Amino acid sequence: MKRDKPKYKQIIDAAVIVIAENGYHQAQVSKIAKQASVADGTIYLYFKNKEDILISVFTEKMGVFVENLKQIIKDESTSCEKLLKMIDNHFRVLATDHHLAIVTQLELRQSNKDIRLKINDVLKEYLVLLDHILIEGLENGEFNKDLDIRLARHMVFGTIDETITTWVMNDQKYDLMKLAPKVQKLLLSGMRA
Repeated sequence: MKRDKPKYKQIIDAAVIVIAENGYHQAQVSKIAKQASVADGTIYLYFKNKEDILISVFTEKMGVFVENLKQIIKDESTSCEKLLKMIDNHFRVLATDHHLAIVTQLELRQSNKDIRLKINDVLKEYLVLLDHILIEGLENGEFNKDLDIRLARHMVFGTIDETITTWVMNDQKYDLMKLAPKVQKLLLSGMRA
């Protein structure tokens, strides 16, 4: 079936708002359709069910992080610069889309195991790109020669993730972007050669 890309994006964006404002379990397809200004049945032309919508939301939105990180890897010269830009980008995307921050940091974690497994598959591409930065930094001598890539990946992504989750849980009352340089400095001080 050929999808109308603008309408698909319209539904995805509406789903982010509805899930953020109502919670995943209370986000009925009819609410998503109303937010997207489409008929209820139109949703089913694009998605099998509400789970499919949630997975599609994550796939589409995670695609933004992946594409941005690919560009960062291409544009920046050192691994340290790439890592700094990655952290800044991750914070910026969510700081500028409060609904998406709520969905990624809270609602996705409350979904069932099957959904989380599908979401983890999408996240892998982002983590592979992070590994690329870490391996490059290890090979070119920027990062400590004893750096455990797997552990460093967990520390980098985990720190980013937990910092944003705490910000969301505190009702986004402070400037997330002001934390980015502090997170960058903390992480790099543990990895630099």
